[in-house]
Amino acid sequence: MMEIRKEKNGDTALIFVSGEVDSTNVNEFEETLNAFSEGEDKVIIDLGDLYYISSTGLRVLLMLQKRYGRGDALSIRNTNEEVMDIFKVTGFSKLLHLV
Repeated sequence: MMEIRKEKNGDTALIFVSGEVDSTNVNEFEETLNAFSEGEDKVIIDLGDLYYISSTGLRVLLMLQKRYGRGDALSIRNTNEEVMDIFKVTGFSKLLHLV
């Protein structure tokens, strides 16, 4: 099960993802992230309560990162150990802006 919620903090959109992202909910993950980030200049995705992300979920994050480009317009924070291991093994720790 996955849950996504959004908060605004000034000019920054905070998106909180919890649960797991896999092939059963990746379309919802992509649609919700795109909708929540639409028109936002700065987005922070908090993964503190996400305990699993599949390769299809990683693709969604990569496409969002490409849309925002290099720099800190899109940041990912509070990545727990399990998800960070996935980022490291796949090389995504070098592709995503992790804070």
